[in-house]
Amino acid sequence: MGRLKGYIRPYIFYIVCTMMVKLGGAVAELFVPYFMERILREGVVPGQQNRILLYGGAMLLCAGVCLALNIIANRMSAKSSGRITRKIRFDLFEKLNRLSARQMDELTLPSAQSRLTSDTYRVNEFLARGQRLGIRAPILLIGGVFMMLTMDPKLALVLVALLPVIAFTVWLITKKSIPLYTKEQGQLDDMVRVVQENVTGVRVIKALSKTDYERARFARVNEALSATDTKAGAVTAINNPVASLVLNLGLTAVVLVGAYRVAGKSVGASVIVAFLQYFIMILNAMLGVTRIFIMASRAQASALRVAHVLELPKDLEPQSLPDRTGPDAPHIAFSDVTFSYTGIGENLSHLSFTLRRGQTLGILGATGSGKSTLVNLLMRVYDVDSGAIEIDGRDVRAYDKPDLSKKFGIVFQNDFIAEGTIRDNIRFFRDISDEAVERAAADAQAAEFIAQKDGGLDAAVSIRGNNLSGGQKQRLLIARALAGDPEILILDDASSALDYRTDAALRKALHARGAVTTVLIAQRISSVRHADLILVFEDGKVIGMGDHDALMRSCAEYRLIAESQMGTGEEADA
Repeated sequence: MGRLKGYIRPYIFYIVCTMMVKLGGAVAELFVPYFMERILREGVVPGQQNRILLYGGAMLLCAGVCLALNIIANRMSAKSSGRITRKIRFDLFEKLNRLSARQMDELTLPSAQSRLTSDTYRVNEFLARGQRLGIRAPILLIGGVFMMLTMDPKLALVLVALLPVIAFTVWLITKKSIPLYTKEQGQLDDMVRVVQENVTGVRVIKALSKTDYERARFARVNEALSATDTKAGAVTAINNPVASLVLNLGLTAVVLVGAYRVAGKSVGASVIVAFLQYFIMILNAMLGVTRIFIMASRAQASALRVAHVLELPKDLEPQSLPDRTGPDAPHIAFSDVTFSYTGIGENLSHLSFTLRRGQTLGILGATGSGKSTLVNLLMRVYDVDSGAIEIDGRDVRAYDKPDLSKKFGIVFQNDFIAEGTIRDNIRFFRDISDEAVERAAADAQAAEFIAQKDGGLDAAVSIRGNNLSGGQKQRLLIARALAGDPEILILDDASSALDYRTDAALRKALHARGAVTTVLIAQRISSVRHADLILVFEDGKVIGMGDHDALMRSCAEYRLIAESQMGTGEEADA
């Protein structure tokens, strides 16, 4: 919460001005019943009818001032709250983009989305409405009581005696509601996750006829969220009826006591009419105060969630480590690297190998065997638990993140294609020349299908590349990775949708680039058989290491895969 106060501090003066304007409007509103009482008391006296015009004009003036100042204050509060929330939302988005993969794993993507949307909205709602109700309601409440005390202290004490009851009710409701709203936001994260998974996997869900299962899964999280929301709503819903009941009982008491005092000529009937107006004003103000507390409960729960992300410490910062750069340093070196995502069981165990600049590393293995984990560690998406990874003799943990990222061009298994043009997707908001874009498209074997599109490189691409085939998507993504002229090219199962002829042409084009060190994660022997070094993974361990010929002789698992994909051992060696 302390972090969020820093966003409000630059606008303190503006907020104070807003509240002063709102204060002026509330004070003007307080005088309306007062002048009405003067009209009833003095204007009905024979010969004093001109007082009606005088006090009536004063009433109209107060009403006009109240209207004008309230409009100005409302616009000012909307302006300041919007700017504060915009800054919070921007910083939150930037922070989320800078979180390490491990921090994002702990936070979860659905939770990040709901914090960026619904939580910031609730903070904005409280900031905007809090400035308006936060000054107007208390002033009308306190001012109304003060005006009643000046008119008739005994009648006013009837109302004052009821205020502690309402205050206790508000405190109790606030105490009960904050934990419920915090729980509700957590359940909203679960709902976002289910919806996100459902939308992303809609084709698979329909293909496997799992629509009913997904509907039931959504119903469970929806019912849990609805139950919590209903419970929180039931708690806060007690407030208005209780406040109305107590204040209406007080109103009845005022009427009864006032009737006796009028009968005893202790007070005039005009005072009772003014009291009723002030009573209604105080009732509305009290309800406004309770709404502030309800909004504050929801906003506090959301603000804590936002502040939690903003206050997360920086991770994966550059470290001071020994530098072994030199002409003989390998381009990539893994030295006894061990890593675990959860700390329970090793996802990569005691991995060591070296690659010279321009060489190709092929990686084979079953799903979950550690292939992508190797890439994540090389790019320092995660830090190793033990051992070291070096690029040009320098530990990856010693690089600044931007400098390290510039070294890589990467294509993931399920990569992102934006709505726009083919050129936009290859360039991807980078300062890359048209010549580099065209060369990358040619090397990625994408030039042929691009030439067939209306507009060529400027042909439209729909969201997620839905108007492209699987092979066209992969070639477009490979072109994007090559366009930045990377030192290290990582292809994570990036040619699975390519035919053998295109795959072979791609490997030939990559080899012609010379100085690019390539890491190929593949399921096909043909994609990696010409690699300088091939690693065969099983359960996070390397069970085979060497080139194709060496593995055919020494690794039974590799030989089995080769024979199943390419025929007999003799054919595989061909």
